[in-house]
Amino acid sequence: MNRSIYKTGLTYLLLITIALAMLLPLIWLVSTAFKSPSEDIFQFPPRLIPLQPTWQNFVTVWQTNPFGVYLFNSTLVAALTVVLNLLFCSLAAYPLARLNFRGKNAIFTLVVSTILIPFQIVMIPLYILTVQFGLRNTYLGLIFPAMASAFGIFLLRQAFQGVPKELEEAARMDGCSELGIWWHVMLPSIRPALVTLAIFVFIGSWSDFLWPLIILDRPEYYTLPLGVAKLAGAFSLDWRLIAAGSVISIAPILLFFIVMQRYIVPTEAGSGVKG
Repeated sequence: MNRSIYKTGLTYLLLITIALAMLLPLIWLVSTAFKSPSEDIFQFPPRLIPLQPTWQNFVTVWQTNPFGVYLFNSTLVAALTVVLNLLFCSLAAYPLARLNFRGKNAIFTLVVSTILIPFQIVMIPLYILTVQFGLRNTYLGLIFPAMASAFGIFLLRQAFQGVPKELEEAARMDGCSELGIWWHVMLPSIRPALVTLAIFVFIGSWSDFLWPLIILDRPEYYTLPLGVAKLAGAFSLDWRLIAAGSVISIAPILLFFIVMQRYIVPTEAGSGVKG
């Protein structure tokens, strides 16, 4: 018994140590954002609790840069990307999971295999297509490469396969079409998978830096990652202001995750069928 308690204690100690090591950069970032100019942010060991906490860094960043525009752009792009991903990925995953047709497994294999292709390889063709479609310096141009993903199709296909067949058969007996089954039966049954995909897509879209950097050259369309990068030149590497801008950019991600995680629970439709 004592040996089991000792082993459990060591396990928790190790996990806490790893968690603190992972959180230390974030804690330092938040601490730096609240430090006054009189404090040394590079002292060692670092002081994680500011001596004189101040909101002035956030006020300066917000007043001297159009962070309201950056926030609106990032919110709009991330929200549309999430909606389009849930729509297109679920429409593609449903037939791959529940319908029988020739070449289904080959199509799914090809789709999943694209996960192995780095974005940098397809970046130039995507840029050329975006320019040819006249989408440069537009919101649609920012969304264009991320409207659907192989990971999303894979995730939702696996979720669709876990829905009991009895639900689908009952819907067909009631005269429901395939599109109706997808909308009224399948989507409510895989809500946890949809929420999970929404979180991944939102974080990926919100923090994307490379594609907006390539496709945008007009500041009025900048997203938050580009706005934060712009701070480095605007304030000659004043790390307090850069940290404040970074905290502003990551706060919505944390808020979105906190709000959405409550929905990552099994639904009654997907957990079983009443006898």
